[in-house]
Amino acid sequence: MISDPAPEPDSSPAIGSDDTRVSLRRDGDRVAVYLPTACTDTGSADWPDVWQQFASCLQASEVFWQPNTTVVLYARDRLLDSRQLQAVSSLLQKSELLLRRVDTSRRQTAVAAATAGYSVEQRSPNSLFAAAADVTGEPRRAEPLYVRTTIRSGMEVRHSGSLIVWGDVNPGGAAIATGDILVWGRVRGIAHAGAQGDRQCTIAALYLEPTQLRVADLLARPPQTPPDAPEVAYVSPQGIRIALGRNFHRTYAYVPAKRCWEER
Repeated sequence: MISDPAPEPDSSPAIGSDDTRVSLRRDGDRVAVYLPTACTDTGSADWPDVWQQFASCLQASEVFWQPNTTVVLYARDRLLDSRQLQAVSSLLQKSELLLRRVDTSRRQTAVAAATAGYSVEQRSPNSLFAAAADVTGEPRRAEPLYVRTTIRSGMEVRHSGSLIVWGDVNPGGAAIATGDILVWGRVRGIAHAGAQGDRQCTIAALYLEPTQLRVADLLARPPQTPPDAPEVAYVSPQGIRIALGRNFHRTYAYVPAKRCWEER
């Protein structure tokens, strides 16, 4: 079973409705905040203009939201640093709204958000990444996303490509990628590689102690014994297996016809 993607916003009336202005809309029990795209036919809005729109839009909509409602920030292609994200969070808190997730097509924004402790989904710039294919017919992926942070409980990092985490994935946290996952630390939460069905993808970590391990459409039970060396989770003919990371690619080869890895 593939992990469900973040819900798409519904079609409820929005305060602001195009991609040139800040807009807010209800998304189930959450609030979705859309920032204008960085580049449009009418030019790009500078951050001070975007900030003023955001403040005015938020003030006008305060009566519509319940206190402590979760917020998803759709930053689109706009580049945001940690200070701007903190400013957005602080302004939302004044309206008793809680920023929890950042959806972006910019790598720098994704890294800044993950480092600040927010759940992150980095999408392709044209939002058609998942459906696109290269000349070989294989799904195209974004460049690997590198984040230097610990994915804590309640935090989720998603990426349309391979994901590299310099830190741990704690219980209650999740690392999800359409490509490979490499964790330079401990995996004690959820790790899901090949989230669009690619069984060639692997999960590698210094210590694999997951609460849930997935590759493509397959699910594995946590290992019974604690690891004492770096390991790789991969799809074998019998399902997901874990092998020592040392010399993995010398020992195993992926067989496309069987959609699994086998010993050479």
